[in-house]
Amino acid sequence: MMASFFDQFASPSFLGVPLISVAIALPWILFPTPPARWVNNRLITLQTWSINRFTNQLLLPLNVGGHKWALLLTSLMVFLISINMLGLLPYTFTPTTQLSLNMGLAVPLWLATVIIGMRYQPTVALGHLLPEGTPLPLIPVLIIIETISLFIRPLALGVRLTANLTAGHLLIQLIATAAFVLAPMMPAVAILTATVLFLLALLEVAVAMIQAYVFVLLLSLYLQENV
Repeated sequence: MMASFFDQFASPSFLGVPLISVAIALPWILFPTPPARWVNNRLITLQTWSINRFTNQLLLPLNVGGHKWALLLTSLMVFLISINMLGLLPYTFTPTTQLSLNMGLAVPLWLATVIIGMRYQPTVALGHLLPEGTPLPLIPVLIIIETISLFIRPLALGVRLTANLTAGHLLIQLIATAAFVLAPMMPAVAILTATVLFLLALLEVAVAMIQAYVFVLLLSLYLQENV
């Protein structure tokens, strides 16, 4: 019974073709393309306003050099939110519950920020490994600790996104199973459990958006240290 709870995280396939590729490509099809007109419909206006507000908030602490990442970070944010939200629908698969996908997004982007810092301002980039005013005996230890923390960053990005979404999906399935089992025996308790399930579903919608925002926000902070 417990093993079946984790079956929802197995990557499905059809005729030998992994459907994770379809789940990744689907969000881009759902977004409307802005027409070449001044007056748009409400959906495109809301979409444009949301993206503009997010981009302004994200790039506010960055200098002009970091603004080149605006399109990449904004697209990543929209992509993650779309995948996370579609994964909350019944009979769907959430690709961001796979650590391999999240690490595939986190490692190259983190490595790009490190390479940019080493190329354009190596002194500042290496200076983050040793805080100012460190006592002489602690210098080797702190350099090792800061180096380890630097290489843990992409792992933390991928594991955070995976763990939060996986935990939410497991909670929803556990509570839904409890409500289904209790319905014929204790209807009142089943109704209460279903209410908790509805509130948890609303919470998971917020978590899906917040985790996507945190993923991109942390990448922008790593970028801020190196530009």
